[in-house]
Amino acid sequence: MITASVPPRQMSAPWQRELAAAITRPAELAEALGLPLEAFGYAPSAFPLRVPRSFVARMRRGDPHDPLLRQVLPGAAELIDAPGYDSDPLGEQTAQRAPALLQKYRGRALLITTETCAVHCRYCFRREFPYARHHGDGERWGEALAAIAADASIEEVILSGGDPLALGTTRLQALGQRLLGIAHLRRVRIHTRMPVVLPARVDAQLLHWVRTFTLPMVIVLHANHPAEIDADVQSACAALRAAGATLLNQTVLLAGINADATVLAQLSTRLFEAGVLPYYLHALDPVRGAAHFAVPDEQARRLAGALAARLPGYLVPRLVREIPGATAKTALTPLLDGA
Repeated sequence: MITASVPPRQMSAPWQRELAAAITRPAELAEALGLPLEAFGYAPSAFPLRVPRSFVARMRRGDPHDPLLRQVLPGAAELIDAPGYDSDPLGEQTAQRAPALLQKYRGRALLITTETCAVHCRYCFRREFPYARHHGDGERWGEALAAIAADASIEEVILSGGDPLALGTTRLQALGQRLLGIAHLRRVRIHTRMPVVLPARVDAQLLHWVRTFTLPMVIVLHANHPAEIDADVQSACAALRAAGATLLNQTVLLAGINADATVLAQLSTRLFEAGVLPYYLHALDPVRGAAHFAVPDEQARRLAGALAARLPGYLVPRLVREIPGATAKTALTPLLDGA
């Protein structure tokens, strides 16, 4: 069980060592899973392989179709140039208010904290994001924070990336102190996959920061399949809740991985058992290289209807699509049997 006692001195923490030791070579991943490399359908990509060993440990050995493996393995399908799929599927470059600061919706703004992630998900809508123009350190964070401070309509800041929890906790604390100095902010939200793919990140120092942060903190996790949620992930989620964070989850609907009502229902159930409420079920963002993951809207709506028919309402995530320039996410209405 993870505890949140007095934080240790900042040093190379176990999670940082595990992050540094993530698998980046397909041959090593194949060996770890007891698979011949030719069984992978691997194809070199400008968006390289990266996956923590603790996440690999949850994959089925000997199964090239494992749903966790399919999320992270570069494949030949990524090389197909599909119409309508491009490098900036959400039009984020037009939403920039300052270096590292995006605003798409009223009342909240998104701060790009880092380009680093613990895992490279093949469907990532920021796989070609120009992070070099959005570095958040030093003066550039200063410009972003000044823009937030000057706009009293911004009540919520979303820490994103990359993955904000890829930053060391000392840097998160420093950023958090600057946010706490902005009087009109009412809450901070963190979008992260780290507690799912690298639960060791949820250590005593991070929990101390969460517990002592004086604004409400919402942590939006990202899990796509029930096999992602093991005992370590459950422990990490329990510790974050005990430290005072509100935990939500968003899932991307992915063909060949979770486009199945039973799988999605199991995911919602396991999330709830871990203290996490399902929040969004996202239609795939049309990023270049990810078209093979797309699920047709009618199928997605029928899956959402099937979930609504078998689960209590609080376990049914909202099926949505993000459309560039829209003032909110666009809901896709579930289709019930017989509709």
